[in-house]
Amino acid sequence: MTQLSPAEVEAVARAAHEGQTDKAGRPYAEHLAAVAEGVRARGGDRDQIAAAWLHDSVEDDALSRQWLAEAALTPRTRAIVDALTKRPGEEPEEYARRILATPGALLVKESDLAHNADPERLAVLPEPTRRRLTEKYTRMRALLGLVQG
Repeated sequence: MTQLSPAEVEAVARAAHEGQTDKAGRPYAEHLAAVAEGVRARGGDRDQIAAAWLHDSVEDDALSRQWLAEAALTPRTRAIVDALTKRPGEEPEEYARRILATPGALLVKESDLAHNADPERLAVLPEPTRRRLTEKYTRMRALLGLVQG
């Protein structure tokens, strides 16, 4: 089976999240593009960039677990997306352990957290939401051993 090209992965992700918006009301694809660019800028490889485009797709029900299992992706890309997919009721510590145990996943999550915690992005949210999310992202960075900055 021929692997999906980077452009094809991006197109699938954009189509899967079509009509979805982030907490600030922006098109969700903007977040995916920012995470993918962050992975690229951090030296990520093709598998990690593909995973960046798809990192929220299963969790957000944009694509199914079956699609992920059957898609023309490398096993590594599949594993990274699976690692980044939170399970219902999962504790943050368990989620962090899975990310740390999956080669390549930490870089993608680091880029995701960096974009989620972007002060400009958070500034448009109501103060209680901004505070809650900032605490959530700070805690996850600590669990993953990522130094702030």
